[in-house]
Amino acid sequence: MVKRQVPKPTELFELMQFKRPDFNGKRRRLEGALTIADLRTIAKRRTPKAAFDYTDGAAEGELSLARARQAFEDVEFHPGILRPAPEVDTSVEILGGPSALPFGIAPTGFTRLMQTEGEIAGAGAAAAAGIPFTLSTLGTTSIEDVRDTNPTGRNWFQLYVMRDREISYELTRRAAAAGFDTLHFTVDTPVAGARLRDKRNGFSIPPQLTLGTIVNAIPRPWWWVDFLTTPKLEFASLSSTGGTVGEMLDAAMDPTISYDDLAIIRELWPGKIVIKGVQNVEDALRLRDAGVDGIVLSNHGGRQLDRAPVPFHLLPQVRKAAGDDFTVMIDTGIMNGADIVASVALGADFTLIGRAYLYGLMAGGRAGVDRTIAILRSEIERTMRLLGVASLAELEPGHVTQLRRLGPL
Repeated sequence: MVKRQVPKPTELFELMQFKRPDFNGKRRRLEGALTIADLRTIAKRRTPKAAFDYTDGAAEGELSLARARQAFEDVEFHPGILRPAPEVDTSVEILGGPSALPFGIAPTGFTRLMQTEGEIAGAGAAAAAGIPFTLSTLGTTSIEDVRDTNPTGRNWFQLYVMRDREISYELTRRAAAAGFDTLHFTVDTPVAGARLRDKRNGFSIPPQLTLGTIVNAIPRPWWWVDFLTTPKLEFASLSSTGGTVGEMLDAAMDPTISYDDLAIIRELWPGKIVIKGVQNVEDALRLRDAGVDGIVLSNHGGRQLDRAPVPFHLLPQVRKAAGDDFTVMIDTGIMNGADIVASVALGADFTLIGRAYLYGLMAGGRAGVDRTIAILRSEIERTMRLLGVASLAELEPGHVTQLRRLGPL
């Protein structure tokens, strides 16, 4: 029989310690976010539906995005045993410079509509973490302001070729003058994809008030206070706004973009140049032979051609065909540090996060982006330790099996 006794007060205090309450709401909710999915839940609660759906959504039936995320979930890891890795090195050399982690922040458009700190929060968080930040042509912060936010870090610029070519040329010159070291020449947006959530929500730039948006705004007054009391949104490449994002993109983009445009931009750009939006092996090899510095396997986060190839599925084929000396990066669907580890194991030199960064931004501004990076860093380090690897260079295809739900007939 168990012997019972009257508990002593001193022992009770040892066993039952009360947590000190944190009255800082932002810090409390961000510390409670343990995954990127948790940040997404907070972001959805705090952001008006139209702005959240613009970030969260994809083209048409959103099959490309769903398949990209499923591809990462359908990964089987193969850990080594008795290979202690008490300390892991997550740093990489990418495109002629260092990164403390194997991922950077991808270019995103209209970012200050999601949360008013926008690209400044992203660039500042990237600077603190020692990773690259990529500014979009459709960003809502100037090239020079991003440079001033991250003056000694890695700044990259993503370029669309506009109908008015001089706009693109001038942006290229400005980014070079500001010390941006890499240009992401984007090739998958000759026209805008059919982003049906935006059409159903009546999402426009600038936001237009309707009965629905007013009702949706009532429980989120902080978003509207921030939007209305901060500087007017300005876009580096759009001289006029008004209409849906798709309508503005179709008016601005040029479907005749070709290798001739790439040649002109290469003449203007003094740094590294990578082609973003590659979706097959043949194009990857043609670009390698054309002498570009690298490519990004991407279907634009599923926001352009629905049912496009899954970049993560394409990665091993491209790496095998292109060889080890050609820089291959990947985006689309990354929601966990384990996704990044699997990508590196299968041949990616680097990865880019888009929505994961924006969920953090919407959840808590700069502090939310810091939290995104911290979550991914922790997941990367833990996955590496559990696999028994001490550095990214030790990762190899044998660590990963891709389990396919969909296969060609």
